[in-house]
Amino acid sequence: MSKRFNTGSGPSQRQLRVGELIRRTLSDVLNRAEIHDPELNAMSITVGEVSCSPDLKVATVYVMPLMGSVPVENAIAALARNKAELRHRVASELTLKYAPDLRFRPDETFDRLDETRRLFADPSVQRDLDAADGEE
Repeated sequence: MSKRFNTGSGPSQRQLRVGELIRRTLSDVLNRAEIHDPELNAMSITVGEVSCSPDLKVATVYVMPLMGSVPVENAIAALARNKAELRHRVASELTLKYAPDLRFRPDETFDRLDETRRLFADPSVQRDLDAADGEE
């Protein structure tokens, strides 16, 4: 039996599916405060995205405290302290051969979105966009 490898530069469909399942599972667990850590349960944490390695053994979880309630470093430290219990919860929900190792990182999507908006509002960029529209 030959193995099929993803020749594209992006993640495979399986990586995307597993990442979304992990994201939903972690969101539910954190929302229901099922972890035995009062500090973590007191935080409102948004799980923005989960990206999986090609072998599905490592899942990078991008998180952000809701409304800046706590510093992101504190949230990541609390999640890292409870990584084993979170991994166990994820493994019980998924039917994978291996439970992925969870790595927590800050979600910088909103920061990039704000920077993009700021760039588009710049007068010189607006001038260039208006000039491009006039050429068509």
